Amino acid sequence: MEIIQISKTASAGIATGKAFFYKPVSLKASAGLIGCDQTGAELDRYRRAEEKVKKEISVLAENSEIFQVHLDLVEDPALQDSIVKKIIEEHKNAELALEETSAEIQETFQSIDDDFFRERAVDIKDVCRRIMLALKGLEEDSLAGIRGKTVLFADQLTPSDTANMDLQSVTGFVTRTGGENSHVAIMARGMNLPALVGVGSAMDEVKAGDDVIVDALDGRIVISPDEETIRKYSRREKEYRQRLEMLKQTNDLPPETADGFRVRLYANAGNLEDIKKATAEGAEGIGLLRSEFLYMESDHLPTEEEQFVAYKCAAELCGGEVIIRTLDIGGDKALPYFQMETEENPFLGWRAIRILLEQRDIFRTQLLAILRASAFGKISIMYPMIISVGELEEANAVLSECKAELTRRGIAFDPDIKTGIMVETPAAVLCADDLAHYADFFSIGTNDLTQYMLAVDRGNKKTAQLYDSFHPAVIRSIRSVIEAGHRHGIPVGMCGEFAGNADAVPLLLGFGLDEFSMSPSRIPEIRYLIRASRRDEAQSFSERVCRCVFPKEVRRLLKERK
Repeated sequence: MEIIQISKTASAGIATGKAFFYKPVSLKASAGLIGCDQTGAELDRYRRAEEKVKKEISVLAENSEIFQVHLDLVEDPALQDSIVKKIIEEHKNAELALEETSAEIQETFQSIDDDFFRERAVDIKDVCRRIMLALKGLEEDSLAGIRGKTVLFADQLTPSDTANMDLQSVTGFVTRTGGENSHVAIMARGMNLPALVGVGSAMDEVKAGDDVIVDALDGRIVISPDEETIRKYSRREKEYRQRLEMLKQTNDLPPETADGFRVRLYANAGNLEDIKKATAEGAEGIGLLRSEFLYMESDHLPTEEEQFVAYKCAAELCGGEVIIRTLDIGGDKALPYFQMETEENPFLGWRAIRILLEQRDIFRTQLLAILRASAFGKISIMYPMIISVGELEEANAVLSECKAELTRRGIAFDPDIKTGIMVETPAAVLCADDLAHYADFFSIGTNDLTQYMLAVDRGNKKTAQLYDSFHPAVIRSIRSVIEAGHRHGIPVGMCGEFAGNADAVPLLLGFGLDEFSMSPSRIPEIRYLIRASRRDEAQSFSERVCRCVFPKEVRRLLKERK
């Protein structure tokens, strides 16, 4: 028996069965240039393939919103225009034009150090593979033919692959690459299919036909388990099912501690689809709407009207407060149509609010759209990467100009719209008392705060072990910001991954965090933990934790408390 420890769980649960390795057939373009007199016929060939794929995806979209996203991608102007241009101007056949365009768009998304945007590359790959199959007149090898209890192993799975699975046979899956918030992971959760993603080279320890247990609760793969281990996991699976039923019983109950401390339970969202998922999980609002999705999924800077439609839809879908983060590009997030100079240290360079305060036209367009949408629901504005009162004042001055413009145009908006900042730098932590005079709320972005507070690049494998949000410096910074906000009468939320960490719940309750915003799938468990806690006990516990000198002391206290 061998046990492999894995870090990323995409969909919780326990799966058992024989290991099956899935490798889709590689599809390469039939390379070749075409003559000028052939471009018309080649365009027609591409259009026919496109129409075939649209019909296929439309059927799938009836039962899955994820395939509605794929349908939008098939019709995306950036994809269409690039392929058509390569056929007409570069005289490439449809297959080569499609292959090159797909690679270019995937590269753009994969270069971003953000799981949400990297996973969009998988969606592009999936859609373009479908079109390539249609161009070649081929059908995809289906996973539906698998028989017997099977755990699927693959370098990567797409939503199309998942839709083809025979759930009577496939009990779970493991992928070499991928993120916890990928579309295939979302589909796995929707199907209650245990899944581990991004396991890397650990997958090489498994051989086809091995008896395996996928522990997608603690992140393990057990190879050739003995009888005692099989019985142990059988009991664990039963206990897990019972826990799920227990969590469901609190779905309609408020996130309030046993001694009456009420918090807001919000969700982070990267697009409109995420908002639907969040409301289904009982989120009271959206604590972070990453507006970048509008810019990344377009071949141009979105217009005021395009943004207004999206933000209005977000407000109507949510029904509660939606906090829209203004455009946060730079660092690891680039737009193919927006020229930026190469920087030696992009994470410390021209990014987020720094870009917007220089590129006022882009900033004004976004603020005008947000203000217009605020007439249709409760919307708040959040500025990223603020490091000084001067920046906050300058941003709010632009907002005031936009309000005046809409008033002149006779367009309705919420005149009392709230504006807050993401606290994600040491400067914002140390100046929190000053910033609280000018902000309506704080939201702590623990992902970047941890990176900047510890001077650790979270994308660097050499220093990954140093990246720890339970480090005393990060914990004390969180407490300091919450206390500063409360001294000045403004609420403090958190939209980093820490807010959805079960171990962090007693700490954050003890500090008095007002709003927890997290991945939608984390909401049921965090709600349950909040309701099972007492604020007075959490306060006492958090004081002990803040006296810790070493991260390992913090971990020990957390383990003892469980």
